Amino acid sequence: MSPERVVVIGASAGGLEAVTELLAELPADFAAAVLVVIHIGAAGPSFLAGILSRAGPLPVQEAVDGEPLRAGQVYVSVPDRHLLIQDGRIAVRRGPKENRFRPSVDALFRSAAYTHGPGVIAVVLSGMLDDGTSGLWTVKQLGGISVVQTPSDALYDSMPKSALAQVEVDYVLPVSNIGHLLNELVLSPLPSRARLPEEAMDDIERRRLEVEVRAAADEPGTEMEILQLGELSPLTCPDCHGVLVQVKEGKLIRFRCHTGHAYTASSLALSVSESVESYLYQAMRALEEAGMLFGKLEQHYVEQSEPGDARHFHEKSSQAFQFSRQIRDMTSRPVAGAVRGDAEQEG
Repeated sequence: MSPERVVVIGASAGGLEAVTELLAELPADFAAAVLVVIHIGAAGPSFLAGILSRAGPLPVQEAVDGEPLRAGQVYVSVPDRHLLIQDGRIAVRRGPKENRFRPSVDALFRSAAYTHGPGVIAVVLSGMLDDGTSGLWTVKQLGGISVVQTPSDALYDSMPKSALAQVEVDYVLPVSNIGHLLNELVLSPLPSRARLPEEAMDDIERRRLEVEVRAAADEPGTEMEILQLGELSPLTCPDCHGVLVQVKEGKLIRFRCHTGHAYTASSLALSVSESVESYLYQAMRALEEAGMLFGKLEQHYVEQSEPGDARHFHEKSSQAFQFSRQIRDMTSRPVAGAVRGDAEQEG
């Protein structure tokens, strides 16, 4: 049988150190399954399980799709796959990226809340930007417990700060104290406020959660359902250029496209800033190629003793290189970088 309690942990930059310290404080008879998402690159093997297995007494393994959840076992995310819970089992799926990541902390937290409701204890640790905030909000909506690392204790405080700004968090502690807290919590009775989606949410919220959990699992047939999750926006997805739907969760605004890519406002701003920079470099390349072509034509007409045409292409070449230099100046100024800097600070 699936354990009543599950602990889900999310981290990004600086998170390996934090998770290692947390697991070191959990006892060998820990009475809950533990699932860990740390943002890792998509390419190459992951050594997370091997590193974390030396942290403490609990066995640690890479998540395997379809494996039953077991108390006292730590499951870690694998590269380029979401780590989810479905029907008391591990689900490892290559669903659309969320907040620019796969695996995504939000995707794990939502699936845990959907399946275990009040039995979830969600922990946000060190990291950049704000992955985990939306999922933590859902955990709280369904009666689960939220724990956040004290921002000043984190190597990177953006994820903890975002969670604290958007969610009414139950516990804020340095990571050295979180392991002891988790052991106390899993041994305590389920909270009386505990409810599952059909009891805790209205029809619209419940339907949205179902669709988002299915989208992360890459289940077919969610495209039209996603378009009904919220208000259609004039914005397009930086990944696939599909229309984005705006979703509001408490104070948090998020976006999702019909193919499933999902963003918080901060992660969308960061992706858009990168797109702007890419487009500027494409324009600069095209102008420089035009300038070189016009220069060759100028030389051709000089050799043909046709000064009028040579002068014409000289002017066009000079103008193309002038525009290119103006764009190059823009890439080195806050025009392309301002949104990125703002997004990282907000995260």
